[in-house]
Amino acid sequence: MENKLAHSNSFLGQLPLFLLASAISIPAVAQQAQPAASSQTPPSMAQQQPHQPAAPAVSTAKEGFWGRMNPLARKQWVKRQTDPINDRLSELDELSARNARDIKDVDSRAQAGIRRAQSAADAANQAANAAGAQARQAGSTAQNASGRVDQLNTTVNGLDSYNLIGEVEVVFRGGQPVLSADARKRLDDLAAKVTGRPGYILELDAHSPAAGSAGIQSSERLAQAVERYLVTQHDIPVYRLHAVALGNARGAGDEDQNQPVRTSSVHIRLMENSLAAQGAAPPQGAGSLPGAERP
Repeated sequence: MENKLAHSNSFLGQLPLFLLASAISIPAVAQQAQPAASSQTPPSMAQQQPHQPAAPAVSTAKEGFWGRMNPLARKQWVKRQTDPINDRLSELDELSARNARDIKDVDSRAQAGIRRAQSAADAANQAANAAGAQARQAGSTAQNASGRVDQLNTTVNGLDSYNLIGEVEVVFRGGQPVLSADARKRLDDLAAKVTGRPGYILELDAHSPAAGSAGIQSSERLAQAVERYLVTQHDIPVYRLHAVALGNARGAGDEDQNQPVRTSSVHIRLMENSLAAQGAAPPQGAGSLPGAERP
């Protein structure tokens, strides 16, 4: 009894599987029977129909469990499969564009930095050139200043420096302050040599044979006669004439210190300042003026 119940239960458990297999096999059998039935053509119809070329066999590909797949369903499936790839490609495009923008930004900043550095270098070079030019100008100014200082020192030292360039001796007969023709000729020649010439003075040493105050007064009158002639006849400035009455005394530079004075005379020395001599030629015949010999 128990065995029968177990067999019944087993049969009941397999019944759904049997029914499902039957449902699946019925369409398959129908599909296989249809080509077979269609292939059996009645002889009468085969004889009546003319011979026609056989059509090319079209292979029917099964797509899906129930036949051909819906095209709309196929596109949606493809779309679902390609959407992640498209999203990834979009991310890659965006990342590439961002990298390109970053590279362009970095390049622009680098170019701007290079331009600023070049501008700073150019400005520094210009400043260095300007400083060099100023230094050279300052050096030139310092040299000019040094040269001017040296020139000023030379000028100061030469203010009181005079050189002897000629001598004239004017002799008076009988001790009278009257100029002879020869004396006037000598004074005329001397005035012609110094006229218009700067930086000269005339030193006059007047001598007389008389002793004491008489000789001094006599020699003073002789010096005045010479000065009067040079001032009135040749417009010699008074400040260029420096006279001294020595009587019968000899000057400090006189070579005949031990010889007594025997004639009345005025010894004239032409002196020229060393600064004035730098810009003017010496008087013609300097050192060989007529009457330079002492009596």
